Amino acid sequence: MRLLLALSSLLSFPIEAQQRFITVASTTSIEQSGLFKHLLPLFDKKTGIQVRVVALGTGQALDMGRRGDADVVFVHAKLLEEKFVAEGYGVKQFEVMYNDFVLVGPKSDRARVGDTKDIVAALQKVKAVQAPFASRGDKSGTHFAELELWALAGVDIAKDKGPWYRDTGSGMGPTLNTASGMNAYALTDRGTWFSFRNRGDLVIAVEGDQRLFNQYGVMLVNPAKHPHVKKDMGQVFIGWIISPEGQNAIADFKIGGEQLFFPNAKR
Repeated sequence: MRLLLALSSLLSFPIEAQQRFITVASTTSIEQSGLFKHLLPLFDKKTGIQVRVVALGTGQALDMGRRGDADVVFVHAKLLEEKFVAEGYGVKQFEVMYNDFVLVGPKSDRARVGDTKDIVAALQKVKAVQAPFASRGDKSGTHFAELELWALAGVDIAKDKGPWYRDTGSGMGPTLNTASGMNAYALTDRGTWFSFRNRGDLVIAVEGDQRLFNQYGVMLVNPAKHPHVKKDMGQVFIGWIISPEGQNAIADFKIGGEQLFFPNAKR
């Protein structure tokens, strides 16, 4: 009997250990930039909690939270995040960090946008000459930001797009691959751009416009909607990512000496 109890105890230990994880629905930009690979081992070492990331566009990540298929959502589209909380799917939105978007394009710069820091004027030029443009087209935070910028430029892209405008329906990395292959313009977050290697003739064409600001936020999926949500461990992750330790870890992440994300949590 004692032997059976001992075996039972040993067998149950890995199961309990495996249960100390949370699922985070997040954006491809955090995943593809390499930030998660930098942060998560630090968090695991500190807490013993593993984080399983499902990297999607922001819209899909929020939908995953709405279905209760994630414990935490970590995305970048503040209006959509506020709606997520207002609808009762998220408990509270916490700002975590920011970087910016950049417009990349071919060195030949067919649309002649390289002489401006005005992203709206640049998109108007792209549309005027119908220069090739690659869009994520996947309801991600980047796609949402791109659509807002087209609207500011007075372009109804749903009606005005033609063969020059390519919807990839995929993440940032594959969209940049498409842009590189087409010598096309594309809107990308700076973090993914720095980590992207297959640039071909692409360079940063427009940067520095305040309208390219890119804020990231994190939210616990509401356990009142989905009782199976791992509330306590999810809150530990959120608490760590906005703590001085987590914020310093974000600031420490660099590629080629360049800082990709800038912590700005308010506690």
